[in-house]
Amino acid sequence: HANICESPPKHKPNCLFWAAGLAIFTLGVWAQISLADFMLLSANRYPNAPLILLATGATITAWGFLGCLGVAANLPCVLRAYGFFQLAALIAGLAAGLSGLFYREDIAGGFRSGLQRAVAGYTEDEGRADALDSLQRALECCGAEGWRDWLSSDWAIQHMTFLPNDNGTSVSLPDSCCVRRKGCKNRPLLSDDVEGVVAAGIHQHGCFRKVFSLVNDNVFHIAATVLGLAFTQIGGIALACLKSDIWQILVELDWAADKNRWQYDETSDLILQYDLVS
Repeated sequence: HANICESPPKHKPNCLFWAAGLAIFTLGVWAQISLADFMLLSANRYPNAPLILLATGATITAWGFLGCLGVAANLPCVLRAYGFFQLAALIAGLAAGLSGLFYREDIAGGFRSGLQRAVAGYTEDEGRADALDSLQRALECCGAEGWRDWLSSDWAIQHMTFLPNDNGTSVSLPDSCCVRRKGCKNRPLLSDDVEGVVAAGIHQHGCFRKVFSLVNDNVFHIAATVLGLAFTQIGGIALACLKSDIWQILVELDWAADKNRWQYDETSDLILQYDLVS
């Protein structure tokens, strides 16, 4: 029986489920690393989404060994438990994938208010400030809708500079808004720049549109992948139930054969004893 798990035809389904689990786990690692700043800045707050993918992938991979154990040891009960787990994984995968597809615009849209809050509270939350700086550098953007979002922020007001020659004041922009730090005229931002002249060395585009496109596309691909992997569980459920039923039948047939053999041996002994007595 130990060779059953080692035989290629029957080992392929478990390899498929392990691969599906590893794929979901890899998606979770990628999301945790690549989307950390995005998740932190979102007003919808989905900080545990990558961790859910990590946990799901690790669990599917671990339970793949249970399926192999059931195959190797001919344990119908273990295979049935494995089949029920695959059913739960299928339902969870469908729920996660469909939620991602249906609510991906809502997920991406949550970044608009999240970015606006991050700009407004730039001096209040160090974590959000660092995430916003990283985002502006990575996507080469400035502000939520554009660099002018910073002009009314508390941080810009605190860094307001008095210009005696112009009989007025001017605000500043964070260094992360600069294309290059050298030669960047962000501190202070000259008054004519505020009035409409393009600010020298400042990223002109806002971050929301870039974040929306990036997150919208990534959520779609992640949701589609999770849905595709979820459907692989259907094969696991069918195979687990089929194997457990077949083995249950074989066990019953073996038991019936042993019972008939025992009855035959008992009958033969009685006939032999009768002949000896006769």
